[in-house]
Order: sequence, then C-alpha cells, then structure tokens
Amino acid sequence: MAKLSLKDAQQTPLFTFDFPQRVYFEDTDAGGVVYHAQYIKFFERARTEWLRYLGFTNSDLERKYKMLFVVSEIAVEFVKPAKLDDAINISVAIENLGRVRVTFHQEIRRGEDILVRARITVATVASESFKPVEIPTDVRKKMEASC
Repeated sequence: MAKLSLKDAQQTPLFTFDFPQRVYFEDTDAGGVVYHAQYIKFFERARTEWLRYLGFTNSDLERKYKMLFVVSEIAVEFVKPAKLDDAINISVAIENLGRVRVTFHQEIRRGEDILVRARITVATVASESFKPVEIPTDVRKKMEASC
C-alpha cells in the first residue's frame, strides 16, 4: 500500500469549504491543549456542515437513499497544537471523487498557521447491510460542482 502524503495534495482543489470553530475547555487536556482525538471530531463536524452546505443532511440521505457515509481511512499529521480559546478554521476539499468513495483533504488552521492536516476517505454504504453503494446521482453532481 502506498504511503499517504499529506503535504502534497494530488491536485489543487478549486473549492474549499471553511468551517470556523472555537476551542472550548471540553476540547482540551489538563494543559489546555486540544486532545488529539478531538481533531477527528472537528474534521467530522466540518464535513457534516459541508454536506449541509451542498443541501444534504446525513439523516436525509439515510431516509431517502438508505445510505450512510462511513470513514474507511484516515491519515493525520499534527503540526502545531491548538489551545484553549483559539479561533480555528477547519477546511474541507475533495481530493478524489470515486463511485463509492470520496477522499478529502482537510486542514485545521489558526489564522495562517496550519495546525493539523488530514486525508480522510469516506465510503457510501447501505444503511442496513453496510455493503458499498454508489453515491446517488444528485449528491454526486453537487460534490462535482464543489471540486
């Protein structure tokens, strides 16, 4: 399996969705630094809001198409720590859009400083069987328009 490089995206995305977030006490460890697992939650929230920006919610997709997005692969590079009360921004950009999988390049920044980079792949699965299903056409079209 090829090693994922987080520093160099395969292509420069034309569109990046940005989601602002504040670091709260509950996000940090005893030293006031964001606990490493919390970054995964930040990335998830940003992808959820990006989907909402496209006009979809996870619950609507499950009801209408009986499908879910599930994380199938994740690679994270921690560059600098975020700290209590920081105003951070989480970006979402599609790096690769397949029939069943979407790979995102995501970053967490404080101002111009990159704090965390991630490459996250999600797959579409049937909500009952968890078997792979194709991304619905109307969802795909909105995703393609955001690439």
